[in-house]
Amino acid sequence: MNKSVTLPKLTFGTSALGNLYQETSFEDKCALISEIIRHTDGPVFFDTAGKYGAGLSLEVLGNALRQLGVSPDEVIISNKLGWFRSPLLSPEPTFEPGVWKGLKHDAVQKISYQGILECYHQGNALLNHYQASFVSVHDPDEYIAAASNPADAEKRYQDVLDAYRALADLKAIGKVKGVGIGAKDWQVIKRIAQDVNLDWVMIANSLTIKSHPQELIDFIADLAQKNIPVINSAIFNGGFLTGGDFFNYRKVDKNFSEDAKLLKWREDFHALCREFNIQPAEACYHFSSQFPGISSIAMSTTRKDNVIRNVNIANAEVPEAFWTALKERNLI
Repeated sequence: MNKSVTLPKLTFGTSALGNLYQETSFEDKCALISEIIRHTDGPVFFDTAGKYGAGLSLEVLGNALRQLGVSPDEVIISNKLGWFRSPLLSPEPTFEPGVWKGLKHDAVQKISYQGILECYHQGNALLNHYQASFVSVHDPDEYIAAASNPADAEKRYQDVLDAYRALADLKAIGKVKGVGIGAKDWQVIKRIAQDVNLDWVMIANSLTIKSHPQELIDFIADLAQKNIPVINSAIFNGGFLTGGDFFNYRKVDKNFSEDAKLLKWREDFHALCREFNIQPAEACYHFSSQFPGISSIAMSTTRKDNVIRNVNIANAEVPEAFWTALKERNLI
């Protein structure tokens, strides 16, 4: 990890700026960013991606920072690369139907040496003169999983390695400070980490109070031994754990048996939180941040009123008896 950059306890996700699940006004998004800056000491760490609203998140973030008069020195921006804004030629975007609302553009995946550079330059242009100092390949797991056969899968993996070669070149000439990865399938992260010198890792939907495989915990510990910090993202499983309708970006349907089990688990989890007078978000945060190697927690919100909540939960006290009760009731 570049020693001149220290990961803060909180990373502010920006998927909401790209109209994830709902469309909100620029004014509301600007107020949200203003609140984040107001409640953060030191540089604010924003995590964004070309995939978020087909570049809308990048565009809103850059325009809002400029409107608020925020100096580039006051922010650290991480841009997960691999999705490139393209014209919208259908009623809704094709890259993730049903998830992003009110978009005026589509996005195409570009994972290759040249493609990732195109994503990098487009991202900085959309950021309106702000620069991403952290970069990564976004969703390499999904890119590889979309292969039509084993030979195609190997070709796609080589595309990923070529993309990382491009990012390493950017770092070598001082354009970026750190090269990492953002993915949901930690097994793919583990494979890439064996072939690429990563400065940091972001996992998503993988290490939460609901899902925490021991193999992943061991892998994070191994990364810590190599001084590779981990940003734990999507610790609410797409908002579901705190009361949302989507679990890992899929809408939950109580009529399906597996979803019914999920809903029952959440009901019992929330009931226990009430017994101990703990917010579910507090429990999720403290469980997900406790493991050696987790340096930062990424959290997103659409409401400015939730910013101070997100800041405060990092300092909340969760009694040991709560964790004991979770285990006794087979919730973890």
